[in-house]
Amino acid sequence: MLIQPHPGLRLQVRRIGNEGAPLLVIDQAVADPDRLVRKAARGHFTPQGTLFPGLRIRAPLSYEAFLEQLLRPLLAPHFGLPAGGRFAFPMCHYSLVTLPPDRLAFLQRVPHVDSVQGNGLATMHYLFRGDWGGTAFYRHRATGFESVDESRQAGYFATLEQESRREQVADGYIRGDSPLFERIDAADGVFNRLVVYRRNSLHSGDIDNARIPPADALAGRLSINSFIDILA
Repeated sequence: MLIQPHPGLRLQVRRIGNEGAPLLVIDQAVADPDRLVRKAARGHFTPQGTLFPGLRIRAPLSYEAFLEQLLRPLLAPHFGLPAGGRFAFPMCHYSLVTLPPDRLAFLQRVPHVDSVQGNGLATMHYLFRGDWGGTAFYRHRATGFESVDESRQAGYFATLEQESRREQVADGYIRGDSPLFERIDAADGVFNRLVVYRRNSLHSGDIDNARIPPADALAGRLSINSFIDILA
C-alpha cells in the first residue's frame, strides 16, 4: 500500500505554552486518506495496553515509510533532532476511542506523556469527519511542568500520586482547565490533519463526555497514532 503526501500539504509550526515545545500541524497530509479509512474498516480492532481508552489495530508498514519521508527534513529545524537519525517505531496503530467516561481510571482522566525520553516524537493523524475532538496540551498546576523529561519524572509522578489520593478529579475525559491542570493549547480534529509533538509533552484527547464515539472505523474517532524514536 503506497502512501504519498498530498500535493496541497500545508505545514503550520506552533510553540506550546511557556516552555515553547514544538507542535507541527500538517493539513492535507496524505493524497488518499479515504484509502486509509477503508483499510482500517476491513481490520479487526482489539484492546491493546492498559491506558488507551479504546481499540487498536496495526497500521500498514508503508505508513511508517510515509512518516519518515515527511518528517525527516523537519527534525533538525523544529525539534533539534539529527536529520540523519534512524527512525524506530515503538507504535504505529489505527486507534478508536470507545471507552465510556464512567469507566475511566484516574490516569485516563488526566493528561499524560508517552515517554520521558528527549528523542521521541508522537504523531496523531485524524481520519474522521465527525466532530470527535482533537488533541489538547496542558500545564500541571502544582509543578508548572508542561513536559516531563527524565529529570522531572520522579518529582512529577510523586506529586501526581499524592494528588490522586487527596484531590477530587472529575469523572470522564478532561476537557479544558481542571483543578490539577491548565489547558495551554489544542489542535482541532480535522480530517486528514497530522499533528506532531514531543512524546514528553503533557497532552490528552479532547473528547466530549456526552458523545462517546462508536467502535466503527467509518463513523467513529479513527486516527493513526505513532510513536517515533530518533536514534543516532
